[in-house]
Amino acid sequence: MKKTHTIFLALLLFACSKKTELTTEKLPIEGTWKLLKATTIRGDSSSTDHMEGKEMIKILNGTHFSFLNHDLNNGKDSTASFVAGGGKYELAGDQYIEHLQFCNFREWEGHDFTFTIQITGDTLVQKGEEEIEDLGIKQEIIETYVRVK
Repeated sequence: MKKTHTIFLALLLFACSKKTELTTEKLPIEGTWKLLKATTIRGDSSSTDHMEGKEMIKILNGTHFSFLNHDLNNGKDSTASFVAGGGKYELAGDQYIEHLQFCNFREWEGHDFTFTIQITGDTLVQKGEEEIEDLGIKQEIIETYVRVK
């Protein structure tokens, strides 16, 4: 009887260890990310915003994302700006899809945007196309974020 328990315990431990090895690890996307720079490519032209005088964060939990972007002059001069939005997202491997449900630019709501993401250490790079035919928007964006600790 003791030998049977020992064999059973060994098989159970073996099965548990194998399951752990087969589990695929999710990208560590959850958390708060600060935008360092954003490149926008429209046709043959491109521009890079190094976020001087502005700050943007993106917050991701297990199911939803949000972003907040504002000027650093408290809205008191010609640089005054505030942009916010959010919604649900999907992540499958390195494919990240935002379903924008809320945005202060209301005409952007209800659109989906697909990106490829790469996370290396505390850096996230998000690259993909934003297209809203009704608004004449078709652009590729490349955004580089650093994890906020």
